Amino acid sequence: MNLKFTKEEKTSILLGIFVAAIVSGNLLGTKIFSFWVISASVGIFMYPLTFLITDIIEEVYGREKTKQFIVAGFFSLLLIIFFTLISIYLPPASRYELDSEYFKVFAPSLRIIIASIIGFLISQYHDIMAFEFWKNKTRGRFLWLRNNASTIVSQFLDTTIFMFIAFYMVTPQFTVDFVFALIMPYWILKVFVALCDTPLCYLGVRWLKNSK
Repeated sequence: MNLKFTKEEKTSILLGIFVAAIVSGNLLGTKIFSFWVISASVGIFMYPLTFLITDIIEEVYGREKTKQFIVAGFFSLLLIIFFTLISIYLPPASRYELDSEYFKVFAPSLRIIIASIIGFLISQYHDIMAFEFWKNKTRGRFLWLRNNASTIVSQFLDTTIFMFIAFYMVTPQFTVDFVFALIMPYWILKVFVALCDTPLCYLGVRWLKNSK
């Protein structure tokens, strides 16, 4: 089996992982898990991967290629939402006995859908602009700095935008203070994940560059 890929093939692989992370985050992200004193969506394992991949692509190709990834991710989100809505509202066959459970798991709130799409677009476009800003400031040095500086702020934007659009005043409990109380530990956990994936950014850039 030949595992030597061209640069174009490697780029396609990264695009596939990028889209898979977005789709997985939206399909699986409704589950909340507890870690130490923090409760967070399992999507925290998928969404940081999208920022890692766009940073790798922007480092190697530049801003315009990265925008293509974001557009692909956006249309993937729209498509998965479209098919999810069709799937949950189609009448079940008489022999299918899990329709109510299926609906509970996959039925998305329109508010959460809108929050997810807006948060994705704004945070991803901020990430590519911030990455380019820091790359220019450092004259192409210190990949770790632009990788983390762009991602940390972008993750804060994504988390804040999503939380406020999805949950603000959904009940009287969800005030501004309460939503921020939810945002901060979740964002800190995302920052930790982003810092941990810095070596992967270096490896990804090297892997992509070392090809024809």
